[in-house]
Amino acid sequence: MMRGMGNMQGMMKQMQKMQKNMKKEQEELEKKEFTGNSANDLVVVTFDGKKEMKDIQIKPEAVDPDDIDMLQDLVIMAVNDAITKIDKQTQQTMGKYTQNIPGF
Repeated sequence: MMRGMGNMQGMMKQMQKMQKNMKKEQEELEKKEFTGNSANDLVVVTFDGKKEMKDIQIKPEAVDPDDIDMLQDLVIMAVNDAITKIDKQTQQTMGKYTQNIPGF
């Protein structure tokens, strides 16, 4: 019976260590900057790992008062590009913690 308790304690220590590492990596990921770009880099956005936009740069040639729809499309393209990069990095960084857990 004592063997089982020792094994359980070992598992608990491993879980605590994994949680600590996971939290540290999540915090580092949230501090990283991710850049999203539209076609021809006419619009460039910068997000942090929490998916909060920190900056947007729009080149003058992207601004055509007669074609606001194009500018909107460029912004959407840049934002989606950045979010895709954040999601990919999050999966690469945090996926190792969830790969063996059912439902993830």
